[in-house]
Amino acid sequence: MRLILGSASPRRKDLLAQLGITPDAILPPDIDETPLRAELPRPYAARIAKAKAEAITAGEDDIVLCADTTVALGRRILGKPENAGQAAEFLVMLGGRRHQVITAVAIRRGSRIWTREVVSDVKMKRLSDIELNTYLDSGEWQGKAGAYGIQGLAGAFIPWISGSFTGIVGLPMAETAAMLATAGYPVHRRAA
Repeated sequence: MRLILGSASPRRKDLLAQLGITPDAILPPDIDETPLRAELPRPYAARIAKAKAEAITAGEDDIVLCADTTVALGRRILGKPENAGQAAEFLVMLGGRRHQVITAVAIRRGSRIWTREVVSDVKMKRLSDIELNTYLDSGEWQGKAGAYGIQGLAGAFIPWISGSFTGIVGLPMAETAAMLATAGYPVHRRAA
């Protein structure tokens, strides 16, 4: 049995390491992540995580772990910004408001797929021009849903969360550990 992490995210690899898990392979799938017309954020995240898990070639006994993190402002999906201008637009929209971060996890073993979405509420403060421009200059917004990562510089912009911190980072630990155990992965094995 191999554990395949279907993600190029170093954050997901680091979170698995906190559970004492090192993937046997890292194979990020190449799928179209474009939202469907009128698709809501939670079903979108679930669909993308499942599509990622289905796109990876694996042995019958291998376990494939994939996830998708989506930032939602109401019914609007704020994906990974295409450029600094769009990142600024996202951060200004989120400023002073509560939004949701949805991380969908999909685990596949053979023909079976387990899925779960973990929804967390987050409040971002309004950013001053200096804060916004300094953050944009850092480049930390690149490749991050909603243009921010709570585990980095943007953590200073988040005065309040309700939910899973690790889910906001990109992989909810408690739920992922339980799902891996259900799929037959020895999450809580003792070191030899």
